Amino acid sequence: MLDFIVLSIHFFLCFLISIAIWRGAKDADLHSSSTGTAETGADGLVFIGKEEDIKKSGRITAKIDGREIVVFYHEGKLHALDSRCYHEGGPLCQGEIEDIDGQACIVCPWHKFKITLETGEGLYEGINPLQPSPTPQWQSKGVKQRIHKLTIDNGSVYVCPPDLSISFDSDYFAEKYKTGGELAMGK
Repeated sequence: MLDFIVLSIHFFLCFLISIAIWRGAKDADLHSSSTGTAETGADGLVFIGKEEDIKKSGRITAKIDGREIVVFYHEGKLHALDSRCYHEGGPLCQGEIEDIDGQACIVCPWHKFKITLETGEGLYEGINPLQPSPTPQWQSKGVKQRIHKLTIDNGSVYVCPPDLSISFDSDYFAEKYKTGGELAMGK
């Protein structure tokens, strides 16, 4: 009977610890500072942070009308895209940037999907079986990830709200995690 009580207490403590972890800080991010909810100006542009802060951290996350975006600073350029991968919603803010065939790409930490920072194209390595000796080459799946237009004014970085009349594969997960709370911002 004592074993049963000890085992029950053990499971109860594990349950409490998992609840504490689950309800932990929502805006924590291994690679970035988070600006939380952004401020919208009269011109429709949304302030997401100071250029110098983004350069120092290499990336930040922000919410635009509840939609999570991530802004990367890579090789002297700023790039903004939906923070959730088009494939299964992986947190791109935790991914590593790699150069693939001359293009800067974010690699999703969940399934290693590669997305160009410049255009949002999904890349894959494939072969053409019709070639005499097929060798793998990088190819495009098409634009899968929504990118966001950035504007810099006096050291402040602004993003244009997305044009939702055009859809992208990443829109599904952007919407899903919009109200996710515990699912949001890199969790």
